[in-house]
Amino acid sequence: MKRLKILRRWFARKFGLARLICLALLVLFAGARLWDPPPIQELRLRTFDMFQLIDPREKAARPVVIVDIDDKSLTRLGQWPWPRTRIADMVQNLTNNGAVAIGFDMVFSEADRLNPDQVASQMRYLDDATRAKLRELPSNDQILADAIKRSHVVLGETGLPEVLSELDKSLPFTGVATVGEDGAERFLFEFPGLLRNVPVIERAAAGRGLFSIRTERDGLIRRVPMIMRAQGNIMPSLSLEILRVVTGTPTLLVRTDKTGIKSIRLKGLEVPTDKNGQLWVHYARRDPSIYVSAVDVLDNAVPPTRFAGKLVLVGTSAGGLNDIKTTPVSRAMPGVEIHAQVLEGVLSRAVISQPNYALGVELIAALIIGLLVIIFTPNLGPVRLVLVGAAFAAILIGVSWFSYTQHRYLIDFTYPLLSTTAVYLTLIFASFVREQRQRVQIRGQFAQYMSPVLVEQLAQSPEKLVLGGEEREMTIMFSDVRGFTTISESYKHDPQGLIELMNRFLTPLTDVIIERKGYIDKYMGDAIMAFWNAPLDDAEHEINACEAAIQMLEQIDEVNKEREQEAADGGHVYIPLNVGIGLNTGIGVVGNMGSDLKKNYSVLGDSVNLASRLEGQSKAYGFPIIVGSRTALAAKEKFAILELDFIMVKGKTEPEVIYAIAGREDVMHSAAFQRLRNITIEMLGCYRSRDWQGALDAIERGRKSEDADTLEKLFRLYEARIKDFQIDPPPEGWTGAYALLTK
Repeated sequence: MKRLKILRRWFARKFGLARLICLALLVLFAGARLWDPPPIQELRLRTFDMFQLIDPREKAARPVVIVDIDDKSLTRLGQWPWPRTRIADMVQNLTNNGAVAIGFDMVFSEADRLNPDQVASQMRYLDDATRAKLRELPSNDQILADAIKRSHVVLGETGLPEVLSELDKSLPFTGVATVGEDGAERFLFEFPGLLRNVPVIERAAAGRGLFSIRTERDGLIRRVPMIMRAQGNIMPSLSLEILRVVTGTPTLLVRTDKTGIKSIRLKGLEVPTDKNGQLWVHYARRDPSIYVSAVDVLDNAVPPTRFAGKLVLVGTSAGGLNDIKTTPVSRAMPGVEIHAQVLEGVLSRAVISQPNYALGVELIAALIIGLLVIIFTPNLGPVRLVLVGAAFAAILIGVSWFSYTQHRYLIDFTYPLLSTTAVYLTLIFASFVREQRQRVQIRGQFAQYMSPVLVEQLAQSPEKLVLGGEEREMTIMFSDVRGFTTISESYKHDPQGLIELMNRFLTPLTDVIIERKGYIDKYMGDAIMAFWNAPLDDAEHEINACEAAIQMLEQIDEVNKEREQEAADGGHVYIPLNVGIGLNTGIGVVGNMGSDLKKNYSVLGDSVNLASRLEGQSKAYGFPIIVGSRTALAAKEKFAILELDFIMVKGKTEPEVIYAIAGREDVMHSAAFQRLRNITIEMLGCYRSRDWQGALDAIERGRKSEDADTLEKLFRLYEARIKDFQIDPPPEGWTGAYALLTK
């Protein structure tokens, strides 16, 4: 016991208590499936019912006709039972019309009460001569037997819950042979007693079968026993015996294994069964067209072609005769039609079956999927947990549905799904408890030195937090308001107004950055530092950063319009806000940085420094958004990108090509932008090849173009450089890079 406790503790520590509980659940559910209590059975059966309702058997042919002793026939010919002579006339008419075989879903267990000798004995006031003459007449039973001999008739018999009389073993029985495991008879349903037809009729028939049908616990008929034991004898069902007669099979061959009955073989046919010898009926929807009223048969009012080459079942749909059953596809189906459904399904080879190995498949599926869930689910997040759970459920349902529709196998998905769901919910609950505990720990640990927004992000996704820092490719943004000193001086007597102004433009800019998946690193007065692709991954961080920059300018325009109107209404000076933005993509080290007293989630690296330098150059180049080469390369298909310069920033040894973002994709495709872009390319080409006059000529042409004022600052910058180079040319090996003298 002590070793067991040690082992249990080691397993719980190694694999987790939740997984240990889930393994125990798998074992528990496996035991429950083997025990198969009624709730599990009901769930399985309801699932199979649903399959049949969704996809019932399609009738490719109608080999069976039902002669119906219906209410119309009872009204015309009187109450049941009818004289056997009338039944004989029916048999004769059916035989004359070409019926292949006739099966009776009823039993003639007693002599006809209208037999002439019975009438002679029971009727009063008959003279002796009349009585003697009546006794000389053939009995109605004999007349029916003679009609049966001239046809292929299979009589119905029924099992009884008790023995009413000794079984007359001199009467014929169908031969049954068993191939496979011995002792499989114990799996058959057994009736203590057997009710047979009167001997004279019994001996005349070509076959005899039980029409006994067992209902499930809920009263539905899903399976029909094809072979049973009745009063110690193995006997076929009515429908199976009809098939034996029409195929000319002398002896039924029952195949068995250790789990029970597998199938029953006839000439050219094999009927799959469950371990108890029952056939799962593959129901088609009710088909009134296969019914013919018995009175019409007796009146010869039915065309002979209606019965020619058909199997005929004689039964009743009359409500008073109490032979109405409930099936998965119909709340009220005459019992005789269930036998017809069996015959149609077997003859068209459209049968369904629950193979004996189905239990093994279900147990293995529950075990494998359960173990996969136990192994992988604890490592997944909540969203992935739901997706994985849905995927496993879809796989189980899909395999079960595929088995039914393609192979007509009934493989239960409810037990593996129930077992896996229990394991899955246990792991989700354990994961929820663990994550809640972890979130509380993170909030308590970081709330004193990190922003509430970041704390909550890390609490919701603690696996994203790398406390020691990590290298990531990121896009960094710096933004600053141009001339903010001048603006702030106008508020020297209204400090509260200055704070309101800062909040007024910082709030929409912040909203844009966060909306585009950016993270606000810090505010530096009127400046903002932000970055993308940390702490959460963003596959389009360059695109999102560029879009955020454009939206920030749009937000500033809106704020300026409001302030201009307010200035006009209030009669004070209006000074517009102009923002410069620098973007750069590169490798940065991101993580918690600071002191023991205060830390901040931030980023460091050359890419950060370059982004800061680019923001500082936006005024000099005349474009509010300037980006590095890697950012421009990633965004060139989505935005109007314009090359500006090849610069060497202070503190760096490698030059960088820088670009401006002039607008979105609509601007990029405009003719005006394309002209300006071509002029800029020509100017830069001449400039870098020392063709100073060619560069100046390109500038002059550019000034004459539409929207030339957009490039005026850029043109002036290059004019000043060219004039300097004309006086003092650059050294040999000059690449065109321009060294910035300030940060």
